[in-house]
Amino acid sequence: MHRIPEKIHELTVGQLSARSGAAVSALHFYESKGLISSWRTSGNQRRYSRDTLRRVAFIRAAQRVGIPLATIREALAELPEERTPTRDDWARLSETWRSELDERIRQLNRLRDHLTDCIGCGCLSLESCVLSNPDDVVGERLTGSRLMAVSRRKTSDA
Repeated sequence: MHRIPEKIHELTVGQLSARSGAAVSALHFYESKGLISSWRTSGNQRRYSRDTLRRVAFIRAAQRVGIPLATIREALAELPEERTPTRDDWARLSETWRSELDERIRQLNRLRDHLTDCIGCGCLSLESCVLSNPDDVVGERLTGSRLMAVSRRKTSDA
């Protein structure tokens, strides 16, 4: 593992990549989305403060559990003076994300449980398909291929 001497207070993009495990392209992307920031040397090279390591770790951990980058950016923007997230910040934010993640897990479990029905039917009938038509909300208006034909006619008539 690459060690950064304690006296170094700024990192190159390569050092940040090696230490964080994030690809250089990912770091550039995070910066373009306002998740991390750098400054330029007189030679126009990016430099990052050491605390960017913790910020990148925070971003990557949140991404691993499925939190969208826009939500991560909003969370980081709430921190005073855009400081590095602390353990307490993570605990507070992860608690607010918990219900969103629980709902996604419920949805995925439901999709998994009905996947066999979809494979068995083979046609993805909008009348009975729990993936394309959950709770048969479309079936109350029209059913099956007629719905698809109506959608196509509307676009071709325009």
